[in-house]
Amino acid sequence: MPTEKESVSLQPIAALAGWVFPGLGHLVNGNTRRGIAAMAGVLLLFVTGVLVGGIDAIDRKEDRLWFIGQAACGPIAFVVDSANTAFLKSGSAAPMIPLPPSVLNPQPQASAFKGLAHANEFGTFLAFLAGLMNTCVILDALVRAPRSDRATGSSMRGRRAEDANRTVSTGGAA
Repeated sequence: MPTEKESVSLQPIAALAGWVFPGLGHLVNGNTRRGIAAMAGVLLLFVTGVLVGGIDAIDRKEDRLWFIGQAACGPIAFVVDSANTAFLKSGSAAPMIPLPPSVLNPQPQASAFKGLAHANEFGTFLAFLAGLMNTCVILDALVRAPRSDRATGSSMRGRRAEDANRTVSTGGAA
């Protein structure tokens, strides 16, 4: 937390880069380890969601509220949604199956590859969590000082470094 004397400088370019590709905002700021860790975490969640639920787990039209969170992953969510629309909903990947008529749609159809049941729901949820995680990563890139994850002479940080320094200064007794 910054004190009263310190001022927080925002990094809007880093935040925008973090939306374009998860973790890129930290890489742009020079926080390489943090950027790679964020990139790995967000992409692992997103790709796992797509693998579990299929590309139908990312659907801007049928799952609008879920897609708002998924869109925080950046353009990759829009690319998967476009693939869903182009391949599954058009019928080019699998035959279209007629569904029972409804008041709103007298001749509804669905792809034979449409994700159903819990696997699709889990995939949707995992991709949504990836978007929420990336939102946190973007906000962190927005307020984090450039090159703030560089080593300061010790490989340990935080409480571990304080404990190590206290042990050294007291001659081994904590």
